[in-house]
Amino acid sequence: METTQRTDQQRSAEHRRRELLEAADRVVLRDGPGASMNAIAAEAGITKPILYRHFGDKGGLYAALAKRHTDALLEALRAALDAPAERRERVEATLDTYLAAIEARPQVYRFLMHPSEAPSPGEPGFDVGLHSAPLLRRLGEELAEVIEERVDLGPEGAELARVWGHGIVGMMHAAGDWWLGERPCPRAQLVRSLADLLWGRLAAAGNRDGGPGF
Repeated sequence: METTQRTDQQRSAEHRRRELLEAADRVVLRDGPGASMNAIAAEAGITKPILYRHFGDKGGLYAALAKRHTDALLEALRAALDAPAERRERVEATLDTYLAAIEARPQVYRFLMHPSEAPSPGEPGFDVGLHSAPLLRRLGEELAEVIEERVDLGPEGAELARVWGHGIVGMMHAAGDWWLGERPCPRAQLVRSLADLLWGRLAAAGNRDGGPGF
């Protein structure tokens, strides 16, 4: 009986946490980096202390939102990498998936990657620098894992895969950040240009024996 009650309580807490994250998402979509704990609590119909009870502090809420969006992005990127197409097409599709995601929800992207220029009175801004670097590192490690399992990079393949994974994520992040702010060219043009930059060694490398292929 006690085990059942604990399980029910855990499910209820997880459900409530999802509801609070959805409320936070709505505020972020509206306010971007200026999203505040007060506004999120109001959107959820609760007091700020209850919000803190679920996430610990503002950093905890940021980390939960970052994981939520990173999980969704990684799922989309893996789908692009697994699509039945030629390697060049899948490279372009993966780049386009990332750029389409930040273009579709620019306020979410700015919330995750840029500090608020005008935090709420009496409330510190999200310490974006503390959390965005781990988010990018996670993307880099995930991409490195995909590259290592699919591409034959020789005897130092594991190390090179990590170099490529973090390098590609850094390129996508920097180029996407610049492009989203200035819109100097159509998204398709940026995708082709970035794919051209990546294509040399990636085009020459063979698929890894026993791997899913790339």
